[in-house]
Amino acid sequence: MIAIRRSFSAKVILWVLLIAVPVFLASVGVLFWQSHKLIRAEAVERATGVLNGAMHRINRHLITAETATNTNAWMVEQSLNADSLLSFTKRITITNPFTDGCAISTEPGVIPQYPEGFMGVSFNDKGTIKSFIETDHVYFRERWYNIPRTQQKSIWVVSNDKKTNLDMEDNVMIASYPRPLYNANKRFVGIISVWLSLQHISNILAEVRPYPHSYYVLLDERGSYVGHPDSTRLTGKTIFNVADPKHESDLIALGYEMTQGKKGNMSVMINHAKSLVCYMPVEGTPWSLAIVCPESDIMKGFNRLTYIVIALLIIGLALIFINCHKAVTYSLQPLQQLLEKAQAVSNGKLDVDLPHTKRPDIIGGLQNSFATMLESLNYYINSVRTATDQTKRYNRELEHTTQLVLEAEHQKTVFIQNVTHQIRTPLNIIMGFAQVLRSPNDETSLSSDLGEEEIKSIAGTMTHNSRLLVRMVMMLFDSSESGKAELAKIDKSELVVCNEVCRAAISFINKYYPQVPIEFTTNLPDDFSTHTNTQFLEFSLEELLNNAVRYSDQQHVSLHVERFGEYIHFVVQDTGKGIAEADQGNIFKFFTKVDDFSEGLGLGLPLTKRHAETLGGSLILDKSYKEGSRFIFKLPVA
Repeated sequence: MIAIRRSFSAKVILWVLLIAVPVFLASVGVLFWQSHKLIRAEAVERATGVLNGAMHRINRHLITAETATNTNAWMVEQSLNADSLLSFTKRITITNPFTDGCAISTEPGVIPQYPEGFMGVSFNDKGTIKSFIETDHVYFRERWYNIPRTQQKSIWVVSNDKKTNLDMEDNVMIASYPRPLYNANKRFVGIISVWLSLQHISNILAEVRPYPHSYYVLLDERGSYVGHPDSTRLTGKTIFNVADPKHESDLIALGYEMTQGKKGNMSVMINHAKSLVCYMPVEGTPWSLAIVCPESDIMKGFNRLTYIVIALLIIGLALIFINCHKAVTYSLQPLQQLLEKAQAVSNGKLDVDLPHTKRPDIIGGLQNSFATMLESLNYYINSVRTATDQTKRYNRELEHTTQLVLEAEHQKTVFIQNVTHQIRTPLNIIMGFAQVLRSPNDETSLSSDLGEEEIKSIAGTMTHNSRLLVRMVMMLFDSSESGKAELAKIDKSELVVCNEVCRAAISFINKYYPQVPIEFTTNLPDDFSTHTNTQFLEFSLEELLNNAVRYSDQQHVSLHVERFGEYIHFVVQDTGKGIAEADQGNIFKFFTKVDDFSEGLGLGLPLTKRHAETLGGSLILDKSYKEGSRFIFKLPVA
């Protein structure tokens, strides 16, 4: 144990084995477990198939007996005399080689010559047909006579006949198919019965077996053996009285399953050996047929393979241990040298000389990496010094950036002051005229001295400045993040007449610039409408027209409306100096003005473009137009 703690190679070998061996054994165990299940499933399938074949053979003999009984019964009922009845038994036995014999028994008085009862019997004795008339009338108490007489129907019955009566040596168990006989008055007169010996049935079942030691078992409704390779069990024994309740309880459970007419399979201990039993009821009878397959037969090949695999496992594990020990020992030899060099470096000795190696494995890679590390250590120290200098430079740049932020803050303050100034002018106009237009009931009011036209002019001026004020506030709000969020919530379902909006925008600009003519042309009918937002569409057109008037020669300003496919184009065009090519990339940026000395906040075109995109369209500067400026506002038809 101490050697393992001190030896790294021993630890590696131990860990490899602790991981590999359980995984290896678990994999083999799962494989064997699955193989065992598959073999058992295959055995069940194979046994069931053979059982079905045996069932067909049994049914062939049973159906032969049933057919012989049923087809001759009506003729027997027509010929109730001793000679005819004995002749019938002989003919039935001769013409049905699958059966072992036939008997016709009558009630007392049915045959006048035999007032105490008549029984004619014919049977096949090793190829010779023997016939005789039974003089002993104990057959009235036999199950094969009493059960169909009581139930008044045909049914397969297992009973014990004395072979001495049949001119044979010992007692024999037979399976008979008796049918009640009736005279013309529908009165019960006797029984016609065709039988098979249980030994005959056992011989039939033994013809085909899925495994060398497998065998069939046939039970009746009481659990009595109808078919079994052990002939001693065909003498009235049942599955319940031959089973040991203490050690063979599963055999008793099998008996109950079979006597209940169930179908299935189960594992049963029979004669201290585990066996697979598949069982099913025999159609048309109260019997149940089972095939017993010893597990030693089913798993014979599997067990042989298990011994081989266990031997291979032991050899394989030994080889794994030997090869692992050699490989780990060889691979870890250079680690001692690396440990000494690493301890020297940790003590501050950086001039350690460690040669490179040509080993391609991970240990060789570790040695080469360590040698390269020593070579690069001084370089990295110098790099740290350089990084320190760069950090200082970055700090200076950060200070400069901070100054820029402060300057931007100052510019923001100036911007707010400019906005306040531009808002104050229309606000003062509105407040001044509001003072003039105080209520006429006020004695100090000047509105009483004004004419109707002057009042209308003042009201128009107030309305115009109010609209300018609202427009400016709206532009400031829309340029903010809150305004941008509100754009996504606007109602775009208003029904807007396109030509009316265009005329309203032109009317607004004419009030501000009455001296500038604006040409309006349209290819749309005056009642053409679309679903959009009136406020944002009108604002956008007003902004485009306002820029066209302010930054052009004010001679040729036009607004043209036309439909192209699924879009409506609002084209605002002017003549003049236009927009320089260098400035075309900045006109849609917020708070950016081409001319710093011009009025405005640098919000008009960016907001117009944002409104166009919010409404599902776009705003485009036509760069192919060189005589001034041309903007195309695209709006989808909805």
